[in-house]
Amino acid sequence: MVRSKKPTLSTPSETTIKDDEKKEKVTDEEKNNKKEPLKFLTWNANSFLLRVKNNWPEFTKFISSLDPDIIAIQEVRMPAAGSKGAPKCPGELKDDTSAARVEKQITVFGGLLLIQSMREQHCLKKSILVPLVMRYFLDFCVYRMGNLFIQSFFFLGSKYEPDGRVILAEFESFRFLNTYIPNNSWKDEESSFRRRRKWDKRMLEFVLQTSDKPLIWCGDLNVSHEDIDVSHPDFFSTAKLNGYVPPNKEDCGQSGGKLIDAYRFLHKDKDMERGFSWCGNPVGKHRGKRMRIDYFLVSETLKDRIVLCEMHGHGIELEGFYGSDHCPVSLELSSPTDISNNNVVSAEG
Repeated sequence: MVRSKKPTLSTPSETTIKDDEKKEKVTDEEKNNKKEPLKFLTWNANSFLLRVKNNWPEFTKFISSLDPDIIAIQEVRMPAAGSKGAPKCPGELKDDTSAARVEKQITVFGGLLLIQSMREQHCLKKSILVPLVMRYFLDFCVYRMGNLFIQSFFFLGSKYEPDGRVILAEFESFRFLNTYIPNNSWKDEESSFRRRRKWDKRMLEFVLQTSDKPLIWCGDLNVSHEDIDVSHPDFFSTAKLNGYVPPNKEDCGQSGGKLIDAYRFLHKDKDMERGFSWCGNPVGKHRGKRMRIDYFLVSETLKDRIVLCEMHGHGIELEGFYGSDHCPVSLELSSPTDISNNNVVSAEG
């Protein structure tokens, strides 16, 4: 086994920091002219630390060429700070040992490189896109104040949100939801399916009850919608059962709440080369076995704005997977003004 070299870490110079500060000074006029995000990327990294150590140059090069406005990453496997048996601090990385401190330094440095790359491109375009609100939970209520009904989000201590499975960013004209949905697993089949049903029910409630704004929902949803979304339907059907038959029919599939599967909206036919986001190990029984379990789901009101939705990995040798067993998936929307202009042209024609 060849051991990879430790990445060389360096800190930005004072000149670089001053240049960045200048770039971040955006006038009110420029802020008013900013458009909403239009290009998105989702990726299950299968350990952010390992990807930074082993695959970061090629991945950041890919990001520079794609130039997304938002990157959503799942399965980062970054341990939160907090002593054993005590509540964790989701906003702070673990650094209570020398090994943890080194990993924290590498992880933060990799994140800074990625942010810096995106910041430089967007500063040049004068289009720094900042959400109105960031949340890490889904629970909400609607309460009455006089004659007004007010929607409020709050934290109920869900089992999954402290694990970092939910990131919700709210923009002026839509919400962007990044999730890493629990897998059913096979360790305790009955409880695993029950856990997944609770998650799906909660997601459906969220989608239906926050319909005041369009939603873009992405991430590793840990489900393949139909046979067309797997390379070998019979193989996965047998593997799924594994001697256990789910007691409820709803255990198969994912509640979508009238959302549009952006990839299938554009790609109607099965693509055995580029139509899957997850691929098994090139060695062993899962060689060549692939599934589409990473999605962009969008509200119906956004479907006419879908320009592109692509898998960026291909082949059973995991080309374009950047070390993960998942490949990046991108979505591009047209601007609202483009739709309006097309409608005007059609009406005049």
